[in-house]
Amino acid sequence: MPTAYVTVPPSAADDIAAALVEEELAACVNRLDCRSTYRWDGEVVDEPEVVLLAKTTDRGYGALRDRVVALHPHEVPCVKRFDETDLLDAFGEWVAASVDV
Repeated sequence: MPTAYVTVPPSAADDIAAALVEEELAACVNRLDCRSTYRWDGEVVDEPEVVLLAKTTDRGYGALRDRVVALHPHEVPCVKRFDETDLLDAFGEWVAASVDV
């Protein structure tokens, strides 16, 4: 089961998280406030962001990634995949039952 790691501006976090769950692309999305420092267009940027951790399935990951890219306000959104190799069976079953892709 993969978890998508996504960073978004605070103003977009609620809408993206809700869309992923409502559209059954993610079983759950955790939101964590953070501060990001990165280089963009030759400038160092330091701004608040929200980390989204979206739990999905192997089959659902591609659709989830594509939906995040479509909804994300940044030109180059951060979307990374983490694959779990050890998780509680009941949790994996719940994720699989909650994602409809």
